[in-house]
Amino acid sequence: MNIGTKMSITTGGKEISIETGKLAKQADGSVVLQMGNTVMLATVVAAPEAKDGVDFLPLTVDYKEKFAAAGKIPGGFFRREARPSDGEVLIMRLVDRALRPLFPDDYHAEVQLMIQLLAYDGEHQPDALCGLAASAAIAVSNIPFNGPMSEVRVGRVNGEYVINPTVSEMKESDIDIMIAGTIKDIVMLEGEMKEISELEMVEVIKIAHAAIIEQCQFQLELAALIPTANPKREYSHETHNEEIKARVYDFCMEKCREIARQGIASKATRTELFNAVKDEFKATLTEEELAELSGFISVYFSEVKKKAVRHVMLHEGKRLDGRKFDEIRPIWAEVNYLPMVHGSAVFTRGETQSLTTLTLGGKMDEQLLDGVTFRGTEKFMLHYNFPPFSTGEAKPLRGTSRREVGHGNLALRALKNVLPDDNAYTIRLVSEILESNGSSSMATVCAGTLALMDGGVQIKAPVSGIAMGLIADDGKFVVLSDILGDEDHLGDMDFKVTGTSKGITACQMDIKVDGLPYEVLIQALEQAREGRLHILNKIVETIAAPNPDFKPQTPRIEAFNVPNEMIGAIIGPGGKIIQAMQKETNTVITIEELEGGEGRVQVMSNNGDDMKAAVTRIKQIAFPPTVEVGVEYEGKIKSLQAYGCFVEILPGTDGLIHISEFNWDKIAKMEDVCKEGDVVRFKVMGKDEKTKKWKLSRKVLLPKPEKKEA
Repeated sequence: MNIGTKMSITTGGKEISIETGKLAKQADGSVVLQMGNTVMLATVVAAPEAKDGVDFLPLTVDYKEKFAAAGKIPGGFFRREARPSDGEVLIMRLVDRALRPLFPDDYHAEVQLMIQLLAYDGEHQPDALCGLAASAAIAVSNIPFNGPMSEVRVGRVNGEYVINPTVSEMKESDIDIMIAGTIKDIVMLEGEMKEISELEMVEVIKIAHAAIIEQCQFQLELAALIPTANPKREYSHETHNEEIKARVYDFCMEKCREIARQGIASKATRTELFNAVKDEFKATLTEEELAELSGFISVYFSEVKKKAVRHVMLHEGKRLDGRKFDEIRPIWAEVNYLPMVHGSAVFTRGETQSLTTLTLGGKMDEQLLDGVTFRGTEKFMLHYNFPPFSTGEAKPLRGTSRREVGHGNLALRALKNVLPDDNAYTIRLVSEILESNGSSSMATVCAGTLALMDGGVQIKAPVSGIAMGLIADDGKFVVLSDILGDEDHLGDMDFKVTGTSKGITACQMDIKVDGLPYEVLIQALEQAREGRLHILNKIVETIAAPNPDFKPQTPRIEAFNVPNEMIGAIIGPGGKIIQAMQKETNTVITIEELEGGEGRVQVMSNNGDDMKAAVTRIKQIAFPPTVEVGVEYEGKIKSLQAYGCFVEILPGTDGLIHISEFNWDKIAKMEDVCKEGDVVRFKVMGKDEKTKKWKLSRKVLLPKPEKKEA
């Protein structure tokens, strides 16, 4: 019995197969995608009709990695998959941002896309395949969609570009970019790189688009074999009133253009003026008309406002706040703003402000990641918080949003490659957005750079970020530097670029318009570079280089390698030795095994003498010196016996000071002259042949008393 339809395509030398009609057949569309032994199921369901009052696309993208896919059992008390991890949220965002602009503008039925990782081979990364799987599920359904779409990852290994690189290949890559597009256009990209040039960025996009075109054509061929995929379902989700639309346009258009021409820097003032125009139009209507038409008025006024602002920019060359197209908003910055923290900075650009703090910790502070595709620790964290007061709103807090996770991750990727290679600290940056009117993630990058330098972290180079916009219509276009929130909402592109003076370290782009010519992209990148360097100069004016030392309140860390076979001796039976060292030196000591037969020891302390004592004791165990006869030592008394005391010569090596060798005077009891824990100086006299214990003497180091005359 033949069940389902299956086709394959080879992209970048790797075969991808897609099967439909076999699993999850009650969904509107479902596919099973496989590359290597990595397998995922993507399903899509759309409601037959839109809900009353919904004037947007209620699209939900969910991605879940099943632990069974990698032969693992989830941790936690319940031992089952729980809330999405940050990694899963980031994948959801990548797919959502690529799909959302491709649904028809007037399609408002609820759409739910679910992608599940069913098998993972440890080499073929699932995140690079989710966009293709999601689009293919829609392609084989009858849901209206202006696709197909696909996503690919691009890496660069030894100077050669690689499509959908494996885990092994990514370890050698200096680029990690996810790019999504249709047969005609690029619609989304996000990634990190090690200071590449703008021309290299364009080359990466072109290489990715060639692979995307192949995968989109492949989806069309697959959908042509599915009878239920065509024709697409009919829908009618919007009701319009052409009469009131014309009245809104006639009354409000020129008034909105006049506000746009004024170049008002304050978002609040502009909002008041636009709302006043809307209220002025409402005043021309009767109460009955208002009750009947209020919903239409809001929709049409938003359209008028958008067209008015865009017209003034395109045809009159004026931005909302009066700046030139390549002009950056006023910037001020300050470091060392907060006492007691390990580093802090305030970065303000226009009406966008980030207060970022730096905290430095040890090995124990690393974030534990226990997922399907990765298990390990992360020593660099960046958290972005966007409270409602930053935009003058009062809203309930519902936990960390997907947007906050995404913006924090972009800033982290921008900064991670400039951290020092020999960094021993766990680093946590927290960006609190205190004001927001566009580009808050880029303000986080700038404030993060300042906080790192304020805290004495010796970054390789400062990083700045800028958000670029685009207005394109009627064959004309303008590229906007450092976009406002309104310009993002009304524009056709949101392109965030971060980098050093040498090149780009991270980027994120969402395009809302069909057909972005490469010459426009090149202009946007070059304009972004100029703006980025301008902002970088402001950062350097605030603090020219990282502070030469950490702040007094920052714990100090010393890290060094020890032979692997000595780790057990440092830890001791049941952790006895390492626990005693931590208690006696008031330090935190951690050890981890490295590849290559070595262990990494990290000692953290707020006191230099304590640090020195702990390091000395560890090194004495890890690199034990030999006990030499005739040499003087100093050690702690470990135990008292009737015949003498045992003293530590070196860590792990004891010797006996016989009762007769402790003093020149005769001793009745050892307790009369010393106690456990006393530190004494002694000389090694030799080794007892029977007991193999070292024989020590304290009295030989003491002045010999003169004989008393008879």
